[in-house]
This record gives sequence, structure tokens and C-alpha cells, in this order.
Amino acid sequence: MEENVGIMKKTVYSAVQPTGSLTIGNFVGAIRNWLRLQNEYDCYFAIADLHAITVRQEPAELRRRTLELAALYLACGIDPEKCALYVQSHVSAHAELCWILNTLTYVGEASRMTQFKDKSQKHADNINMGLMDYPVLMAADILLYQTDFVPVGADQKQHVELSRDLAERFNGRYGETFKVPEPLIVKGEARICSLQDPAKKMSKSDENPNASVFLSDDRDTVIRKFKRAVTDSDNRIVCSEEKPGISNLLNIYCAFSGHTMSEAEASFSGMGYGDFKLAVGEVVADVLAPIQAEQKRLLADKKYLTEVLQGGAERAFKTARRTLSKVCRKVGFYRE
Repeated sequence: MEENVGIMKKTVYSAVQPTGSLTIGNFVGAIRNWLRLQNEYDCYFAIADLHAITVRQEPAELRRRTLELAALYLACGIDPEKCALYVQSHVSAHAELCWILNTLTYVGEASRMTQFKDKSQKHADNINMGLMDYPVLMAADILLYQTDFVPVGADQKQHVELSRDLAERFNGRYGETFKVPEPLIVKGEARICSLQDPAKKMSKSDENPNASVFLSDDRDTVIRKFKRAVTDSDNRIVCSEEKPGISNLLNIYCAFSGHTMSEAEASFSGMGYGDFKLAVGEVVADVLAPIQAEQKRLLADKKYLTEVLQGGAERAFKTARRTLSKVCRKVGFYRE
């Protein structure tokens, strides 16, 4: 008998919307971290299409991007045998628990959430209740799976706060029901910043097409974007606060090459900025090429992708249903 039989793994939950293309920042900061987590935790990785429709989506494009994201995760190394990879809307318990948690969420705290404020400014012509309810649905996502840890960057801890508040509020009113989740701070990963404004994180929604490198960019596009990356008037290739553009490029190089910062600085010592930016672009393109090829292969096998997502949804449903049934009994819903 195996020694670890009966030992329960801690649970991790994370989700990404199937909107826009993921950047190399998403790859380094999230996806690559998921590859490690799936070996150590009981992981639920969702494609958050319910969250996506809080902003107007073209239906056919949303369906296409959902499959593309699933294929991308698999191409990057997410293993459906080790985790539950599924589409959020395939597990109705997310929406059901969200409704119940709405009755414990105060209008004031919902309207103060950064997510609501930011999206209301960006989509002033479509300020819908879904935007305000977005964080409550996020809390439902997390609490459904009795999640121990939610992987976030150091600047994203607030995203877990409402989940913790609602878990404690429900437990205080109805008795112990939910685990109170903790943020799992991603350590050791470089902060990948915009190629055009290294003072801010690289974003998949940046309006400047040269600011972000997407996982879907072909080799020529990747290299062209790096050639246009901002640097400075100095000619030294070193990592320092005074050289944010060069430091960002060095961080990217290290993240994709596996070299340490000192090794990178030594390797590029005396090199001109043009050759340096080309070298960074090439190492990134070399990593992306096999991922893109595998994603393309997987997208040609829609049957397999569907089976993976169905299997993930079935696994997620079993856990979610247990939690939701317990919640329904606690609040007084009649069940035979």
C-alpha cells in the first residue's frame, strides 16, 4: 500500500477569462506556476466564461477563444490527469452559489470593489449588475471547492479579501461551512512589464500593440516588438532601478532562458542595445514556437479538447455539488 494513501492535498483554485490573448507575462506569472502547483495540490483551473460576459462579447468569438485557451493550457503542460481543467459555465453551481452569497454581500462593499470601478470606467455604456457582482461570483468560484490557496501576485491579494469576508460571514451566521482561503503569493517569478512603459505590468488589454508580447505572436512579430522596446540613453546592460527598460528586458531574458541575472549581465556586457533586444526576442520566440505548434495540433482535435473539458467539469461538479448541497441545507432550502 502506498504511504500517502489517505493524505489529503491542499486545494488550489485559479481562473482566467477567455478574452484577449494571453501575454508572456501571463505565461511567466500564472501558467508556468500552475505547472508546479498541479504536482503539489488538488487544482481546479477554470476558463471563466461567466466572468467574460460582464463585458459584451461576440458569441462565436467567445466560443473560439474558450477552446483556444483550453488548447493553450494543455500545450503549456497543464495535465488533465493531475487537475480539473474545465469551463466555468459547465458547472452551474458557480452561479447558484453566487446568488446565495449575494444575500450576504452589502451594496456598499460591492460598489467599492476595484474591479467594478475599473470596468465601469472602461465600459461606461454597459454598466450592468454583472460588473458589480463580478467579485461575488469570484468568491463563489473559490469557496465552492473549499479552496485553501488562491495563487495571486503580491499586488493582487485584495482579490481574495471578499472571498475571505464572505466565508467568515456565512460561517458566523450558519455555522462552519467554508474554508477561509489564503492568497498564495507567487514568489521567485519576474514581474514582466510593458515593453513601451516598464513602469506598468504587461497587459493583454494594452492599447499600444507594441507594449505586449502575446503567446500567439509569430516569431517575426515577437522579434519586431522587442526591437521596438524602450530602453534609455545609457549603453550599459545592467539591472537597476535607474534603468527600468533594460531591467525589464533582462528579467524577460532570464525568465525564458533560465539564466540568472548575473549570468545575463555578464553575457551581454559590452553588447549594443540593438543586439541585446534581438537576443531577448529570439529566446522568447524559441520558447513560444513549440507551444504554438502543440496548440495548433490540439485545436485540430476538437473531440479530444471536448473530452478533456467534459472530464474536468465532471470532476469539478462532484466537489462543487457537495459544497452547494451543504450550503443549501444551512440556509434552509427544502431538500427531500
